[in-house]
Amino acid sequence: MLLLLQTRQRMTTTELAERLEVSRRTVLRDVEALSIAGVPVYAERGRNGGIVLLPGARFDAAHLEPGELEALSVAGLDGEPLERLGLSAAHERAVGKIAARQAAPGSANLLRLADLVVVDSSAWLTGPTAGVDVAELAQALRHRRRLRIQYRRSAEGRASTRVVDPYGLVAKSGRWYLIADDQGAGRLFALERLSDYEPLDAPAAIRPGQSLRTVWAALRERTETSGQVSVTARLRESRLDLARRILGARLHEVRDAERGWCTVVVRYRDVEAVRQLLQFGDHIEVLTPPSARERIRQLAADLAERHAPPSDDRAVAPPSDAVRGG
Repeated sequence: MLLLLQTRQRMTTTELAERLEVSRRTVLRDVEALSIAGVPVYAERGRNGGIVLLPGARFDAAHLEPGELEALSVAGLDGEPLERLGLSAAHERAVGKIAARQAAPGSANLLRLADLVVVDSSAWLTGPTAGVDVAELAQALRHRRRLRIQYRRSAEGRASTRVVDPYGLVAKSGRWYLIADDQGAGRLFALERLSDYEPLDAPAAIRPGQSLRTVWAALRERTETSGQVSVTARLRESRLDLARRILGARLHEVRDAERGWCTVVVRYRDVEAVRQLLQFGDHIEVLTPPSARERIRQLAADLAERHAPPSDDRAVAPPSDAVRGG
C-alpha cells in the first residue's frame, strides 16, 4: 500500500482494494494500523477523498527481500528469462519499490530511464524451445555438485552421457547455455539439446582461480575470435549491413567501394566454413583463396543440380556425403 501511495500520493479505497485484492474494510483497517504506527497516512472523507500519504514519506529501498535481491542481481534479464528462472514476481515487487523511491520531489518533470529504454534479450524469430527447466537446473547448480547429463551435439542424432563440473548458466542472444568443464576443459552446452541431468554426490571439481565469468569470457573469446583462413570477396554495398549482422567479428575488413560493390575480408577457422556465404546468393563473389572459391563453386553446382527441373529419366538425387559436409 505504501509503495502504491508513494507513486501516486492519493488513491481511493476502491482502487487500493482492487490493486491489493482485499476488501475496502481491510484497506481502512490497515490505514488505521499504519497511522497508529507513526506512518503519515490517513483517510480523507468526502467526494474527492481517499487514502493519502503525506509528501516526504519515503520507503527505504534498502529493505529488499531475498527474492527481490536475487531478481535485481541478474539485471539485464527480461520477461521470458526471468519467468523461466521463477523470478518474475520478485522482480515486479523490486521494480515497484524502486519506482516508489524514484517518485521524489522535484523529479515529476523527468522521465525515468525505464520509460525510455526497453531491454529485450530474446532472439528474433524464435519460438518456444524444448529442453530442461531452467529454474530447476539453476536451483540444482546452487549445491555445486557434479552433473551427469544427457546431451546431443549439433552433429549427432542422439544424446550421449557425460559427467561435467558446472559453473553456472548464461543467457546469450535468446539462448540458454550450461557452462561446465568437460574432462577439465570449459564447454558450452545449449539447453535445448540438454535432455536430462542428474546431480551426483561428488562436489564439482572447479579449476583453481576460475569462475563462471572467467570461463564464459574465455569461451566467448574462443567462439568469436577470427580464424586463420582469410577469404576475400566482392559484396554488394546494399548487403553490407546484413553482412555485419550475420558475420559479426568474422567480417575483418571492408574496402574499395565502387559502382555498388565493395571488397570484404572474412576470416574463418577453415575453408569449409565458407558455406555460410551461400546465404548472400548472387550478391557475393568469392575471390581468394582459390580453395575457398572452388568450395563455393562445388556447393553452388550441387545446389543447381539438385534444384534443376526433374526429367522423366532422372530422379532427384540426395546430397552426397562429400558435399553435405559439416
